[in-house]
Amino acid sequence: MEFAVNPAASLSMWLKAEAHRLGFDLVGIAPAVSPPGYPRLLEWLERGFAGEMHYLPRRAAAYQHPDKVLAGVRSVIMVAMNYKTEIAASSTVPEDRSARVARYAHPAGDYHDFLRARVKQLGDWLHEQSPGCRTRTVVDTAPLLERDFARLAGLGWFGKNTLLIHKHAGSFLYLAGLLTDVALEADRPHHTAHCGTCTRCLDVCPTQAFPEPYVLDATKCLAYFNIELEGAIPADHRAAMGNWLFGCDLCQDVCPWNRKAPSTSDPLLQPLAELTSADALMFLTIAEENFNRRFGKTPLARPGWNGLRRSAAIVLGNLRCEAAIPALQALLDDPHDVVRESAAWALTQLTDHKPEARAPGS
Repeated sequence: MEFAVNPAASLSMWLKAEAHRLGFDLVGIAPAVSPPGYPRLLEWLERGFAGEMHYLPRRAAAYQHPDKVLAGVRSVIMVAMNYKTEIAASSTVPEDRSARVARYAHPAGDYHDFLRARVKQLGDWLHEQSPGCRTRTVVDTAPLLERDFARLAGLGWFGKNTLLIHKHAGSFLYLAGLLTDVALEADRPHHTAHCGTCTRCLDVCPTQAFPEPYVLDATKCLAYFNIELEGAIPADHRAAMGNWLFGCDLCQDVCPWNRKAPSTSDPLLQPLAELTSADALMFLTIAEENFNRRFGKTPLARPGWNGLRRSAAIVLGNLRCEAAIPALQALLDDPHDVVRESAAWALTQLTDHKPEARAPGS
């Protein structure tokens, strides 16, 4: 008896095997359809939750279908890499200078670069199997609702903190996509959610950035303040930043699904010690040339030298770091007005607790 062979299913199976060989922890295939979350994106934009991330409303129409990214697309291959790593408990940075950097930025390089390289390798493999096919690699930069397609590809569900969660891998996941005009066998969408009555991610947010479950007001998110926002961080949210220098992981740190999630052993994702327990005073005083040399190829380049100095000043003010007073005073003459104002604010936090250490001219 002969059995019919499904070429699309066979190719999909081998493609997934190749994705795992390349180092991806999760891989799934979704049909190239209009993403179910597109109407919610438009509503989210209408509510003003994108803040100063003007590229989102500017490209809103392009998110409606992946054919805006690759004409003739038939399949969306979604991959994920777990970036959770073991972080040493000990640190040589004094407690009143110790700042936090979001886990996704801990590795020495920019995740966009090594994800793009691996997805491109997967695309090259597909070209070998289907000569003449067309592909497009997507890592954050193209107008694709990657999280929606990850759910359609069966990689997880949306948590109440809006992040994709996988039962075994948790939510510390880099996502990337490979669009192709090859018709592949799609996986079953992840229809169920497993958050139940848990609201830990919502409750822990210091700025109440979730107006309701499954909705993030980015304009209140710490990661928006210290990464995306180019100007001054709103005064009424500075204390809530605590010691978060870059990004924020609070809503993921408390998620029960991350408690038993494995840590990655991928050498490319191992953390830099200077980022797992960052020295806020070092980021305040580092020269621009040195900053660019050491962090210019990491996600920290997005807010840049001035953005990191702005955030470092606020962190040091929150930590009441008296050792930072001379450096903060020196920044009162800085040519960058946001850095200058942030340093002045930090000094007021310190002088309220140490009256004899007044900023010049105060």
